[in-house]
Amino acid sequence: GHFRRARADRGRSMSNKPRFGLEAFKFATYVSVPIFMTVVFAANPENLETIIRQHAYVVYPPEGPKPPTAKEMRRIVEANKKKKLDSHKEPTQGWFARSK
Repeated sequence: GHFRRARADRGRSMSNKPRFGLEAFKFATYVSVPIFMTVVFAANPENLETIIRQHAYVVYPPEGPKPPTAKEMRRIVEANKKKKLDSHKEPTQGWFARSK
């Protein structure tokens, strides 16, 4: 009973084995489709630019003013120190005297 069924099943399982032709076709498709798409879309710069413009996922804001250079920063810091020293030398008549 059981031994005969095992031998019969072994014969059927061999037919489920994938054929070489199908595997070769799948591998060729797997390799050739990305190459083909690269040639079609990336080899032509106009196509690539069009695709990039259509699918702009990141939209950057317009460029703002440049930050000051190291020399300019030193000048600003020195000017601020000078202003602080000058403001501390002036006699103050309370916190509201500076708002004029």
